[in-house]
Amino acid sequence: MGSPIRTASRLLLAMLAVSVMMPSQAAQLVRIGAAHFPPYTVRPESGADTGLLPQLVEALNASQSDYQFVLVPTSIPRRFGDLKQGRIDMAIFENPAWGWEDIPHTTVDMGLEDAEIFVAQRLPDRQQNYFADLSGKRLALFSGYHYEFANFNAEPQYLAKNYNATVTYSHDSNLLMVLRGRADIALVTRSYLSDYFLRNLKVASELLVSDRIDQIYHHYAILRPAAPISGEAFGKLLQGLRDNGQMLRIFDPYKIAVVPVPHSEPASHVAN
Repeated sequence: MGSPIRTASRLLLAMLAVSVMMPSQAAQLVRIGAAHFPPYTVRPESGADTGLLPQLVEALNASQSDYQFVLVPTSIPRRFGDLKQGRIDMAIFENPAWGWEDIPHTTVDMGLEDAEIFVAQRLPDRQQNYFADLSGKRLALFSGYHYEFANFNAEPQYLAKNYNATVTYSHDSNLLMVLRGRADIALVTRSYLSDYFLRNLKVASELLVSDRIDQIYHHYAILRPAAPISGEAFGKLLQGLRDNGQMLRIFDPYKIAVVPVPHSEPASHVAN
């Protein structure tokens, strides 16, 4: 008859062997496209985790263990193909009207709102009516952005021809063009301008910010049909971050409004 210690040791070894043979319940990997869209994502190809998207991903991962969210660098023009081809599972801080119409997807309302505003150099005789008419003015715009005043046509040639626009990949460059008199008006997101003024305290008095809003950004997540997470599940994770105050902590400092989300099922869109 074996000793109790020997029996216990054999039992422990058997349990360890079974645990090695059984597949582990690993978290589902969910790849989120990270395109340069400051202050949401800042040059993700550089490998630096800067911007609001990395903060949101960190909060999502800390709140549960069923999914592991990771960032995959992409670009504003390339993100459509990356989602369609399955290189990424989700595009975030999006709107279904921004070129997604012909791509099968599910949308999830994130309950976040930002705004696109006009900025000009502050001059003694310049008032808010300066922003009422854009004709004859030189515009500084961000490449790939869909502007309401331009009927959401993001083609650089169209913007240059019809709106005398210079298109760049930098809000900082566009604001510098305005400050140096090389452009009359730049369009920037309210969140970015808030961050810019924090980094450039002396500049705020040199710029005139419009009361006019080009558009309200109501942010959605765009999921591919075969994504490892469903729209309903992702919506519940976001709601959890709203309930525990994480959404407000991340976005409120940048004047991004956390707004109520209607209680409805995520909307699916299947291209013809």
